[in-house]
Amino acid sequence: MTENLNERIGDLESKVAFQDDLLDTLNALVTQQSEQIARLEQAYKQLSTTVDSAGLGINTGDERPPHY
Repeated sequence: MTENLNERIGDLESKVAFQDDLLDTLNALVTQQSEQIARLEQAYKQLSTTVDSAGLGINTGDERPPHY
């Protein structure tokens, strides 16, 4: 009985260790994606500002295209 209990506890400890590693990996990935999204949003704002200031009449997504 004690041997079975020790084996079960060992299995649970192993699972928790794998879950902790997975959680750390996923946390790093979410952080990386969040930073990438922030960079992309900033680049979009700069591009939109550049297009607007150039006065080229390009639709930046704020209005419907003429074929609607």
